[in-house]
Amino acid sequence: MGEVEVVEMIKMTPSPIQRSSETMAESTAISAPPFHTNTVSKSPYSSRFMSTPLASPMKKAITSMQSYLEEVGHFTKLDPQEAWLPITESRSGNAYYAAFHTLCSGIGAQALVLPLALTTLGWTWGIMCLSLAFMWQLYTLWLLIQLHESESGMRYSRYLRLSMAAFGEKLGKLLALFPIMYLSGGTCVTLIMIGGGTMKIFFQLVCGETCTVKPLTTVEWYLVFTCSAILLAQLPNLNSIAGVSLIGAITAVSYCTLIWALSISKGRQTGTSYEPLQAKSDVDRLFDILNALGIIAFAFRGHNLVLEIQGTMPSSTKRPSNLPMWRGVKFAYLTVALCLFPLAIGGYWTYGNSIPNGGMLSALYKYHEHDTSKLILGLTSMLVVINSLSSFQIYAMPVFDNLEFRYTSSMNKPCPRWLRTAFRVFFGCLAFFIAVALPFLPSLAGLIGGVALPITLAYPSFMWILIKKPPKYSAVWFINWLLGLLGMVLSLLVVSGAIWVLVTVGLQAHFFKPQQI
Repeated sequence: MGEVEVVEMIKMTPSPIQRSSETMAESTAISAPPFHTNTVSKSPYSSRFMSTPLASPMKKAITSMQSYLEEVGHFTKLDPQEAWLPITESRSGNAYYAAFHTLCSGIGAQALVLPLALTTLGWTWGIMCLSLAFMWQLYTLWLLIQLHESESGMRYSRYLRLSMAAFGEKLGKLLALFPIMYLSGGTCVTLIMIGGGTMKIFFQLVCGETCTVKPLTTVEWYLVFTCSAILLAQLPNLNSIAGVSLIGAITAVSYCTLIWALSISKGRQTGTSYEPLQAKSDVDRLFDILNALGIIAFAFRGHNLVLEIQGTMPSSTKRPSNLPMWRGVKFAYLTVALCLFPLAIGGYWTYGNSIPNGGMLSALYKYHEHDTSKLILGLTSMLVVINSLSSFQIYAMPVFDNLEFRYTSSMNKPCPRWLRTAFRVFFGCLAFFIAVALPFLPSLAGLIGGVALPITLAYPSFMWILIKKPPKYSAVWFINWLLGLLGMVLSLLVVSGAIWVLVTVGLQAHFFKPQQI
């Protein structure tokens, strides 16, 4: 066989690297399936032709293709299932999308109850705890962003997958599955209550006292909000709701700023007291403090969405996904700080110990309903509703992704459109039922914060130690062990404190009787 025929044969026969590049072009998912070691097979032509005169052009072609594949996908084994799921269906995200999603999930109704924590902790300890919690969660956020992609190129685009990779499949599920689903589902239920209740207030403000239209009941407003959220939830994947998250971020910043600025402009309430609330005993005082810490922890939740947001970004050796993700997160959390700290400090300065249990929004309507323009009150209500609808989408996305993961794993094919719609309608109806059946869930903010606290403050430190394996007894090793253990102890104490407060103070468990906020 002549050299010309050999060359023609090589040109006509696709190499494994060529086939890999074609598959790469057809798939949008570049992350490896979890818990498998990725290996790169050498081209069968390499050993045969590298020592021949054909070696030079062949070597250049292979080297060029290898460089391309490494730049695009770190030579990770392609997992078609990643391209079927809502979180990783599209990997065209960027730093702006990351900032939008992080802001939308990082600011919300949970921030409005922060002044309640200061009524127990007081000025000094309250501000110190807020500052420490902010810096602590920002550090663990950085850890998660760095852990998203391993050195081999494997990407953990879901918090649960990273937990299973670090702690093992069974223990990882046990530790992370319930808190993640509890955070996602519980937050969506709370958003239905807040959004539906605020819709009712907005209608009353617009309609006025002379309105002859029969008003809807609280349950009916919950239903209106849920239907709107389900309709918006038909957007297919996490990248497709970037615009929704942008609107949610703008409205969150707007109503937080509007509420604390309006409260401060009206001045302090008559008889405002800043003395920490007196407890009946030292034990009650201790558990009140722990419940206040739970409220602060709940305000800084959102780590269960960080890896998912980063999973929407492309990644390469020259530009790994952690760079634009961290840039977007830094901007987002600077904005979060500019909203949460003035809200907590300004709210406590204005109302002191007289702030209602509903937080700043309830205080706004209670103390300033008659001395504030209806336009301002109506605008605030509308912003809260829009933000609740937007936040519902990003917090529900992990639930949608998990439901579709079960289907695609068993059927080994993408989820059909009608079934995807059915999943989202089912979840919306379930959240609506829980909101109506258990309308006292917002009173459990401290308990929810305690359950979610390890996700935010403890697990990332342990994951860093188990995956990155820093030198034993090094500074990084000590810091992460200390933060991880402290986070777990704090979580247990906060949960105990929240339960103690519920037992001693009591809980108005009015089942199937939603009350207006």
